[in-house]
Amino acid sequence: MPYPHSAPTGLGQVAQQAAQVLYQHRLVSTMQLHRLITPHHTRSEFLRRQLHTLRQAGFAEAVGRRSAGQTQLLWWLTEKGAQSVEAVGLLQPRAYRMSQEAALGPLQEHTLAVVETGAAFVEHASSLGHECGPLDWSPEIAHYYRDEARPGEELCLVPDAVLNYVHTQGKQRTLLTFFVEVDRTQMTIARLAQKLHAYAAYHEYAPQPQTAKGTRGPRRQAAMPAWRYRYPAFPRLLLVLTGASEDRLARRIADLRSLAISDPALASTALRAGITTLDQLRTRGPFQPVFTPVLGSAEPVDAWLRSGLANVA
Repeated sequence: MPYPHSAPTGLGQVAQQAAQVLYQHRLVSTMQLHRLITPHHTRSEFLRRQLHTLRQAGFAEAVGRRSAGQTQLLWWLTEKGAQSVEAVGLLQPRAYRMSQEAALGPLQEHTLAVVETGAAFVEHASSLGHECGPLDWSPEIAHYYRDEARPGEELCLVPDAVLNYVHTQGKQRTLLTFFVEVDRTQMTIARLAQKLHAYAAYHEYAPQPQTAKGTRGPRRQAAMPAWRYRYPAFPRLLLVLTGASEDRLARRIADLRSLAISDPALASTALRAGITTLDQLRTRGPFQPVFTPVLGSAEPVDAWLRSGLANVA
């Protein structure tokens, strides 16, 4: 369930929760909001009324989108709505602001696909008794690093989302963190392989300590890996494909595996990465064997990625 934050004030709880989700995820459809915030309601009319209350108050706006022969509304926060959420101080501030032009622009489908991926985790967590809510993933968090293959250059890795998930089994609770990349068949396989390289480089990057004169120390004095300042364990990388037929997506999965396995830089990495389709993720859930490891055995695994070369504690 969403967290009971009061943002913006003066509105009902569901409208406040909708404002939080819109602030975090930028552009969300009415039905996605219904599934994330009011899944206990059979119909979405109550949520729709709350969204129109946000609109009338000047906190939110919407545009129409045709899908499967029907028109659905896509919602985002206005500057007034974003400032109201930020004033409460419960969410990490985000500089990005959505606009009508951006909502209708080329990133519309990708943004909605990332939300759909997160929603699949939320829905399956609810059915499994795990914990994952609509604010438990954050889109486009920057991770800075350097790559020895590109000396002198500061690079930036920006996952489509960083998702936190509490897996429970009996009395055991495990916090899992995932890097999520969503591909709508817009990238070439070579570009996807380059993304794998970026994650592998970030995994290995250890910033060198500064000397008294402000220069970097020798390589042997490198500190712990940069990711350890953020995560207790390096997040598993999940690639989610959509935007084409299942046959075409299966070919893309096979092609990416072939590129990765034949690449010495990737074959020797400790990176845990798995690839699936959005339809499989939605239908079966992340804790069924729907992921194909990018490296090692092609035997399908679940989101723990506990097979082949991906089996790293």
